[in-house]
Amino acid sequence: AYYVIHGDFVTLSDGTGVVHIAPAYGEDDNRVGQKYDLPLINLVDVQGNFIEEVTPWQGMFVKKADEKIIETMKESGILYKAEKYLHSYPFCWRCDTPLLYYPRDSWFVRMSSLREKLLENNDTIHWYPDNVKKGRFGNFLENVIDWGLSRERYWGTPLPIWECDCGHRDCIGSIAELKEKAIQVSDDIELHKPYIDHVLLQCSVCGKEMKRVSEVIDCWYDSGSMPFAQHHYPFENKELFEQNFPAQFISEAVDQTRGWFYTLLAISTAIFDKSSFENCIVLGHVLDKNGIKMSKHKGNVLSPFTVLENQGADALRWYFYTASAPWLPSRFYEDAVIEVQRKFLNTLWNVYSFYVLYAQIDQFDPTKYQGRTSSHVMDKWIISKLNTMIHKVDENLEAYDITKAAELIQDFTDELSNWYVRRNRTRYWAMDMIDDKIHAYLTLHTVLKNLVIVAAPFVPFITEEIYQNLVVQLDEKAPESVHLCRWPDYDENLVDQQLEQEMELTYKICSLGRSARNLANIKNRQPLSKMLLSTKELPEYYIAIIKEELNLKDVEVNANMSDYVSYNVKPNSPVLGKSHGRFIPGIRKAIAAMDQMELALKITSGQSIIIEIDGTPIEFNAENLLVTMSGLEGFAFAGEGDIGVVLDTHISETLRTEGYAREIISKLQNMRKDSSFEVMDKIKIYMTGNALLEEVVRQYRDYIINETLAVEIVFDEVREYTDVTINGELLKLALVKQ
Repeated sequence: AYYVIHGDFVTLSDGTGVVHIAPAYGEDDNRVGQKYDLPLINLVDVQGNFIEEVTPWQGMFVKKADEKIIETMKESGILYKAEKYLHSYPFCWRCDTPLLYYPRDSWFVRMSSLREKLLENNDTIHWYPDNVKKGRFGNFLENVIDWGLSRERYWGTPLPIWECDCGHRDCIGSIAELKEKAIQVSDDIELHKPYIDHVLLQCSVCGKEMKRVSEVIDCWYDSGSMPFAQHHYPFENKELFEQNFPAQFISEAVDQTRGWFYTLLAISTAIFDKSSFENCIVLGHVLDKNGIKMSKHKGNVLSPFTVLENQGADALRWYFYTASAPWLPSRFYEDAVIEVQRKFLNTLWNVYSFYVLYAQIDQFDPTKYQGRTSSHVMDKWIISKLNTMIHKVDENLEAYDITKAAELIQDFTDELSNWYVRRNRTRYWAMDMIDDKIHAYLTLHTVLKNLVIVAAPFVPFITEEIYQNLVVQLDEKAPESVHLCRWPDYDENLVDQQLEQEMELTYKICSLGRSARNLANIKNRQPLSKMLLSTKELPEYYIAIIKEELNLKDVEVNANMSDYVSYNVKPNSPVLGKSHGRFIPGIRKAIAAMDQMELALKITSGQSIIIEIDGTPIEFNAENLLVTMSGLEGFAFAGEGDIGVVLDTHISETLRTEGYAREIISKLQNMRKDSSFEVMDKIKIYMTGNALLEEVVRQYRDYIINETLAVEIVFDEVREYTDVTINGELLKLALVKQ
């Protein structure tokens, strides 16, 4: 008999809208078959081949038989039309072999009866990201089905059920119970197949022998039983288990929502009536460089051992912390690991190396100067930033936001290197061990010590190396490992938010100043006469930093930007297009005809204006208009938010001469480095070949000698020189170590 029935899961998008169903070989098919009481006919063996009764395709693999069946239908004249459709169906992820649903008798756990309790316990779990709770995992629990517990395999935990021919069954719950009920069993019984299958029980109903059923248990049941099974609970370690249950934290990939995450919750709900874990970070999958799943047969697998060998474990770990949020897919390739290694680990190591280099030169021992407090602004700033970082990293780790915590450590390390150390180099170069130099050493040592303690859980190897040399070698009372140190205490009294804000503003102004220089194509070594700032008053200390960082003679704050820049206002087409798309040409024309400065100043100050376009009044503001600014002739502008800077790009002969001197110093420093001179090596400088630059050197002789640790500058033509170019001028230079 043939049946035609309704199936609400059949769609026209995947085919004709009419499908053949076989209740024995598909989830949907079986469900519909049960609904309409259709016969369950098994025509396929366990190898996926048709059985003898299916002629003429007996013994043929079912997928290979498809074309043969179509040919037979054609020959018999019953085929209306044949087309190929792309159809999603299970396959082996290792070898791509098609898989079949197959009907087997199984043992089930009635999880459907615990659905409401599962949902209730799921509400107690903190998921990261939190949308997993009500989304992927919650939806799965809403539709939870009974758990097919048994497997027809050889290896695995044997299903502990014994059956008697009379129909009586007994489920054994412990080794002690097995020994008590077994007819004969050794003390050292091996509980796996085939040994367990030789153990017979005596039926309590009829007295006959009972044999164990042949199945083993789904291995996910083993995984889900881990919280108590690892402690042999409830037979041993009862107190230990109860102290550690539920677990504070677990983590696995997103596909474990139907695997380990589910079985942990399912078993603990059934046994303990609560979840076995409190917090869970759900990890995204690791993909290749192009966002494709890694697979050996595709040849796109990057072995982690290659990265471990080339870049190290810390670099590999740091990449996964910072590449993306843990729950998002990660594109894993070696260049990406190299980049994070350069950006963070190399920066941390360079700061450490800088400290060690000069501390060794000065034989500095921080344990001899305990209890000192520095009043230097830069020291107070970096200590304030250190405590802020410690506090925020702690907060984010408490919230299981590992990526944000790692970013905070990385940002702090960058500021330590590229702002604190760079701004304070000269303090370490002082000839005598004066208080300022001592405070510089103590501050950097304190910061590095606490930084590696905070970073140790993230990058355990580089931090241990730094800690051993920086702390353990000098302090015999210190913990023997960075991983045995207490988390640094957050000292709110050392946090100065105003100082941090002022320094952040100073840093941003310097960054904008460099952008303005780039726009004007003027190197930072070329002094400029003046910068104008739109910001309000800044303490003189920060003005001095800006002057030094940007090589300026003067900084004017609270300047009127409109005297030095031109304004251009344009419609923000993506925004206006949504509401006034047909008016865009008219809007452009109307905006262009207006006074650009007047309009720009209104918009940037937060005001709005109404303009009538083709008889329709339209309101304009900072959301639907774009304001750009550029420096007038002789000036360079850069801005961000409410901060604007203007550089006066007019260069006098005096400034140009100083610029030559700074370029010469830069070339000499590079030559020192290329010659592998030590930091404190004295040199003698020889030069010739350019009258203009020789005059510059005579004018700035003392400055050049001081910056390059030279003892003398000699103008001599009888030498083997290196040719260098200084702003287009050729000069011959030579260095001799003294």
